[in-house]
Amino acid sequence: MIRKAVGAIVFQKNQFLIAHKVSINTNKGKQKIKGEWDFIKGGVEENDRNLTDTLFRELEEETGSKDYRVVKEFDEKICFHFPDEIKMKIGYDKQETIMFLVEFLGDRNSLNPNDREIRELKFIDKDKVAEILTHQVTKDFFKRHLIV
Repeated sequence: MIRKAVGAIVFQKNQFLIAHKVSINTNKGKQKIKGEWDFIKGGVEENDRNLTDTLFRELEEETGSKDYRVVKEFDEKICFHFPDEIKMKIGYDKQETIMFLVEFLGDRNSLNPNDREIRELKFIDKDKVAEILTHQVTKDFFKRHLIV
C-alpha cells in the first residue's frame, strides 16, 4: 500500500522552515518517535478536495497559520519505503510525497503547532537546511531543487 502525501518547503526571505516531529499517526492513534527534523508533510485524506487543500490543512495543523502562498509544485516526488517497525503501525509500505515550494507571509512569532506531532518549528539559513534534516532522501531533494 502506498501512502499519498504532500510536503511544503516553506521559506520566508532567505530562510527555510523546518519542524521537529516527535510523533506519528498510527492505526492506534499518535505514537511517539525519537524525533526527526523535516519539512511540513502530511497524508492526503479522503475529505481533501485536492492537493492544495491537503497542503493548506497540513500547514495549518503543523504551524497554526494560514498565511501561505504556493510558489511552485515540483514535478519530482519524494518517495521512500517505511521501515518494517513503522509499516506494521501505519498500514503502508511506501510513501509518495508531492512537494511544494511555499512562501510564509505572516509573523514568525505567530507560529504555533495545533498538532502534538510537532515539538518545535524554526527558520534556518539555506546553507544549514541539509545538515539538519533527518532523512537523506529529503536532504537530497532539497539540494537538487533549491541549492544552486
